[in-house]
Amino acid sequence: QVQLVESGGGLVQAGGSLRLSCTASGRTFSNYPMGWFRQAPGKEREFVAGISRSGGSTYHAGSVKGRFTISRDNAKNTVYLQMNSLKPEDTAVYYCARSNTASILVPTTQSNYHVWGQGTQVTVSS
Repeated sequence: QVQLVESGGGLVQAGGSLRLSCTASGRTFSNYPMGWFRQAPGKEREFVAGISRSGGSTYHAGSVKGRFTISRDNAKNTVYLQMNSLKPEDTAVYYCARSNTASILVPTTQSNYHVWGQGTQVTVSS
């Protein structure tokens, strides 16, 4: 059973940066697209960014484009989310997820992600 473990969350002031990491167990990490989602209090979970199996293709939600960057290191079984110019509205629990949908290069919908991490809290103060 694959496990995803996120780290790197915390409290940061507006305008600051954080880098989230998500490390997967198992040997087949490079076979799957990966994604980051977030859920703010009282809101539904939303897509943040996704990356293809090789890392050659990425997609970022409009709300984070130009500020966040997803990347992956298949040798380390790890996907990253570099978050710059953070805003209070970025406050949420951030989840990484693995897609089993082979037919989509970079899935963007939750239904295409089948393995989830436990989440890491990101709080941005104003």
